[in-house]
Amino acid sequence: MVEAAQGSTPDVFRSGFITLVGRPNSGKSSLVNAVVGAKVAITADVAQTTRHRFRAILDGQGFQLVLVDTPGIHKAQDALGEELNTSALKALEAVDAVAFLLDASKPFGRGDMWILAYLEKVKSPKLLIVTKTDLVDDQAVKQQIERASGHFDFDAVMSLSSLTGQGVEEFVQFVVGLLPEGPRWFPEGTRTDQDLSVLVAEFIREKVLYLTKDEVPHAVGVQVEELQYEEKNDLTRIEAIVYVERESQKGILIGKGGQQIKKIGSLARTDLEQLLNTRVYLDLRVKTRKGWRRDANQIKRFGYG
Repeated sequence: MVEAAQGSTPDVFRSGFITLVGRPNSGKSSLVNAVVGAKVAITADVAQTTRHRFRAILDGQGFQLVLVDTPGIHKAQDALGEELNTSALKALEAVDAVAFLLDASKPFGRGDMWILAYLEKVKSPKLLIVTKTDLVDDQAVKQQIERASGHFDFDAVMSLSSLTGQGVEEFVQFVVGLLPEGPRWFPEGTRTDQDLSVLVAEFIREKVLYLTKDEVPHAVGVQVEELQYEEKNDLTRIEAIVYVERESQKGILIGKGGQQIKKIGSLARTDLEQLLNTRVYLDLRVKTRKGWRRDANQIKRFGYG
């Protein structure tokens, strides 16, 4: 078992990178938000919610912890899925530890085994983190740990709930103890390395995921066309296009009399005003781009992978 270093002397600064991997909806983004103490990653009960590999940063006394959030690793059905898997697996390289997240409320299965096969090649410490413990009892958590540990020799095992906060601080203390001495990789106070336009696009897409069902969420991509702050009015002006693959999906997103897209915009605006700490004017349009998930160039234009 890996033992974390206990604290640091005033002259020692620790910093490093911990990658979070797991199946879709295993709780990676929720844990990132809980650790950082702010919403920097979108969450939804839909596969491919996270499409960007990005870093979230926590500064503390004598350390800087960088969590690498990754898309959920899954059986790819198109070029977008393949790109997301590649992005997630690349995040296993040259990090100080890898945390494999396992949803306490979902059976341990073939998808988990497939990810663990990749972890066999990783030289960094591998941690089992059982998430969403608020959804099950202690016996279920214990059984989940036994199932996963029976198939893989983890260096450490923990359980937590990002919703209630149970175990989150213990997780932070443990992984900080794994960090080597190192520099401050990001300016103090930085919460994420994501470009602001990417964050804005993702916050909008999150509301689409929340309000739509079935095949529509997977076919959605958001591109920010304008992002401008008007100091005189303390107003951020945002123009964005929500892309879908079929005209029928476009109709669903716009809704009768434009009510659905107005609702998406209203919900997104609330989060964006908290993110930007300004008033927000948000103009959303919906366009069709047939088969974009199979188009490598369009996938890149959306910034995925």
